[in-house]
Amino acid sequence: MSDNPSFIAPLRFDDPAAALRQVRFIYENSIQTLRQGVQQFMAGSKTLGRIRACYPFVRVHTDTVSRAYSTLSYGFVAGPGTFETTLTRPDLFASYYHEQFELLIKNHGVSLEVGTSAQPIALHFSFAEQEHIEANLSAEQRSLMRDLFDLPDLAAMDDGIANGTYEPAPGQAQPLALFTAPRVDYSLHRLRHYSGTAPEHFQNFVLFTNYQFYIDEFVRLGHTLMRDPGQEYIAFVEPGNLITRRMDLPAQSMDVLGSIPPRLPQMPAYHLVRSDGCGITMVNIGVGPANAKTITDHIAVLRPHAWIMLGHCAGLRTSQQLGDYVLAHGYVREDHVLDEDLPLWVPIPPLAEVQLAIEAAVKTVTKLQGAELKRIMRTGTVASTDNRNWELLPHRTPERRFSQSRAIALDMESATIAANGFRFRVPYGTLLCVSDKPLHGEIKLPGMANHFYRERVDQHLRIGITALELLRQKGVDQLHSRKLRSFSEVAFQ
Repeated sequence: MSDNPSFIAPLRFDDPAAALRQVRFIYENSIQTLRQGVQQFMAGSKTLGRIRACYPFVRVHTDTVSRAYSTLSYGFVAGPGTFETTLTRPDLFASYYHEQFELLIKNHGVSLEVGTSAQPIALHFSFAEQEHIEANLSAEQRSLMRDLFDLPDLAAMDDGIANGTYEPAPGQAQPLALFTAPRVDYSLHRLRHYSGTAPEHFQNFVLFTNYQFYIDEFVRLGHTLMRDPGQEYIAFVEPGNLITRRMDLPAQSMDVLGSIPPRLPQMPAYHLVRSDGCGITMVNIGVGPANAKTITDHIAVLRPHAWIMLGHCAGLRTSQQLGDYVLAHGYVREDHVLDEDLPLWVPIPPLAEVQLAIEAAVKTVTKLQGAELKRIMRTGTVASTDNRNWELLPHRTPERRFSQSRAIALDMESATIAANGFRFRVPYGTLLCVSDKPLHGEIKLPGMANHFYRERVDQHLRIGITALELLRQKGVDQLHSRKLRSFSEVAFQ
C-alpha cells in the first residue's frame, strides 16, 4: 500500500502572488504527508506502504529572444525554450520567489506553470526546526525507513548548473535557477549545523572573518544597537537562535525557543536583522580554504546580495606596516578546494561596485584622503594558500610565485570566498589587515599581536559594516553585476 499526496497538475498563472500561493499549497501538502507518515511510523503502524511526496516546480516557456529592457542582470531567460526548476521552503523564500516570478512575467509577457514535480522530498528535509526524531529510533527502525521514505540523494544535489557543466537530456527543460530544491534543502540543513542558527535569520549582506576578535566586537555592537530605539535593525541573533529584540519592540513567540548552546558551533553566525532581510550577517569561518568553501557553498542558496571577507593577512611588501589595509583587486588561487568546480584559468575579476564601496568605507571610518589613505591601504593581488606553513617549504618557490604574481598579501581564505562568489553569482570583495610580515622578519609575537588586535579590530569591523550599508543604499540594481553572468544564464537571481 502507498500513501502519497495527490498529484497536482500544472496550472497557468499571470499573477506572481497567485503562482506563489500554488507553490506554497503544493509544498505544504507534501510536507504534511511526510510528517503524518513519520508519526504513524514511530507509532508502530504495520500498514504503511511507500510514502513519497514531491516538490513543486515552476516552468516558463518562451518562443522568442525578445524581452523587456531591464537594468538587472537577472529576471530573464537566455533564449527561446522551456525552463523550469523545483522549489522548496516558500515560507523562507516567499519574497525571493515573488520577485523572480514577477520579473519573468514582466520581461517575457508569458504565463508561469506551477505543479507537482517528480522530484521526491527527502524525509530529513521535512522536519520542522525543533524536531529531532533520530534519537528515538531503533537501529531496526532506521533500516526500515529506507524502504518507506525517500532519503537524501546526492545525485540530485550537485552544482553542475552553477559550474556550467549541466547538460539537460533531450526533451528535458533547461534550468531556471542555479539550485534545485534538494540542493537548497541540503544547504539549509547544513547551515543549521555549521552556524548554530536557523536559515531564517540570515541576512542579505554577509561579512566573513577568520578571527573571533571580530565576532566579539560585532556582538558588542549588536547589543549596543538593540538599546537604541532609533536604529534600523530590529533584532540581534546569536548561536542557539538566541534573539535580542530592539528595546522598543515586543518579544515574539519564537524567542523562547532560543538558548545559549553548550558550545559554539564550528562556524558561528551572528545576525543584525532588518525587517526587509537586508541586515548584516557575520560568520567566523575559522582558518583555511576548506571552511571558506563549505560555508559559502551553503550560504549561496540564500541568494545574498553581497559578501565581504574581513580577515588578517601576511604583508608581502617592505613598505607595508602592521595594521595597514589591503583591498584585493585580484587573487592567486593556491587553495585547491575549488579546482574541480572552477578551473584555475578562470579569472576572478574585481567588482567595481564593491571595490568603490569598500574604499569609500575606509575613507569614512579612517577620515583619511589622498596620499594619507594610500599610506595605510594598498590595492593589489592577494594570494590564498592551503599550506599554513608555507614558510618552511624549500627552495623559496612560494616567494618566487608571490613576486611573479605581484601579490601584496597572503592569506588562506580570501581567494576561495571570491571564487565562490564568482561561481554562485554573489557579489564579493575583500579587505584584509596586515598582521605580520614573514618575508621581512616580522612574525607574530604574543605581545605584538595583542596590541595589533586592540588597535585595529574595531576600526576594521566598522569599515566592513559601512561598506555593506553603502551597497545597500545604492540598491541591488547597481550591485548585481553582468560580469557574473555566463553565456546561457539562469533567470533566477
